[in-house]
Amino acid sequence: MRPRLNLALGALLGVALTLGALGLRGPLGHEGLSDGESRDIALFAAASPAVVFITNIALYKRPFQLDPDALPQGAGTGLIWDERGHIVTNFHVIAHADALRVTLADQRDVPAKIIGVAPNQDLAVLKIDLTDLPPPLRVGRSDDLQVGQHVLAIGNPFGLDRSLTTGVVSALDRSIQAMSGRMIQGVIQTDASINPGNSGGPLLDSAGRLIGVNTAIKSPSGASAGIGFAVPVDTLKRVIPQLIKHGRLTRPQLGVRAAHAAISRRIGLEGVLLLEVTPGGLADQLGLKGTRRGRSGRLILGDVLLALNGVPLRNGEDLIAALEGHVPGDQLTLRFKRDERTLETRFTLPAP
Repeated sequence: MRPRLNLALGALLGVALTLGALGLRGPLGHEGLSDGESRDIALFAAASPAVVFITNIALYKRPFQLDPDALPQGAGTGLIWDERGHIVTNFHVIAHADALRVTLADQRDVPAKIIGVAPNQDLAVLKIDLTDLPPPLRVGRSDDLQVGQHVLAIGNPFGLDRSLTTGVVSALDRSIQAMSGRMIQGVIQTDASINPGNSGGPLLDSAGRLIGVNTAIKSPSGASAGIGFAVPVDTLKRVIPQLIKHGRLTRPQLGVRAAHAAISRRIGLEGVLLLEVTPGGLADQLGLKGTRRGRSGRLILGDVLLALNGVPLRNGEDLIAALEGHVPGDQLTLRFKRDERTLETRFTLPAP
């Protein structure tokens, strides 16, 4: 047994000498961490206090029972948005809730109320009545993200609070379907593991800035398969202030009713065919025309919208998404087709 023991000790000594020569420490120490590891550790320590656990509660009342039972029916993640106690999460995390509770990093557990929801963007804002909150995350931007850059996701997968996963931006400008059935445009795709419970948690860049809210995964098993999605922070910066102020998203309107895409395809049109133009609405003020009948009873097709600020419009969903990306005061250019002519009009987007 002694020769084997000597061999084992010799092997361990060789590993120790090798690590020492490389300037590293063994498993008993923390020296020698790579710059990337040290950065991720520091970012997680700084950001995780602003990440909360959200419990979705259903109230069940059994026959002959005076007080209903409060039972958890789901859980997810949220992030502290500001010092006033606003919490941002996904709409699907809080959908169908009879009550909501938020658990902070210091284990304080408090009730939360819904301030506003935007189902088409899968976003919601809650409010908790606490003043001594951890500082909110620094808000970054998503319009300059690049495929391949390092990202970190923090969440509560399967109820395991404040877990960190890392990865890269895998793709940009993806589209996913919201719980409402509408398509969310401009979504970030990442390979940072996102599992059930991660929804509503922050996606951070390598500087620790918020660049998105993790919202969904694409997986046949329901667990992470390396394809996760996050609503970009530029969408949050547009939507969240409106939810806090109005409780809903105030969407700019053109004042039109568009034909279904199938109708346009059937008659060989590419673009958004206008069926009706609301009298006095923005489209009416711009001189756009809807579909109508001539004096002889012949159907005269309305204008066909082709692009808004250079973004092609294929159907009504494209038009809504294009408008939602702008705020009152923005200067827009609308390209449309009337008869055989292609025309353009410039206008300032008014308040809704």
